[in-house]
Amino acid sequence: MFWFMLIALVAVVAAVALAVLGEGGPLRDAGTDRLDDRLPADRPLIRSDIDAVRLPTAVRGYRMLDVDEVLDRLGAELAERDARIAELESSLAGVHANGSTMSLTKQEEPPGTSFDDPGHGSAGGAGE
Repeated sequence: MFWFMLIALVAVVAAVALAVLGEGGPLRDAGTDRLDDRLPADRPLIRSDIDAVRLPTAVRGYRMLDVDEVLDRLGAELAERDARIAELESSLAGVHANGSTMSLTKQEEPPGTSFDDPGHGSAGGAGE
């Protein structure tokens, strides 16, 4: 039984070695596993661009260079969008501030100068 197990073990090791080595030569060079679907550089990213990204893996996880490249691009675009949003919000706040100032000045008219209701002006108060 011992000899049978030993021969079976040698046969399995030989089969694995032949499968790995292929034609009996040295191991083949590993193919380049690079990010083929680059993010578009000519336009801002959209949701489908991010959904379509498939990062290549390496022996111990994802390839750091490709992941860093994608994250740097996303970070730059998010910072640009955040700056644009802040700019638009500040200009919108300025418009609202000017609009509220105008509405306050309209509400603070002295009594009797309103042309909306002629019966309650200064002339109406003198007749009573």
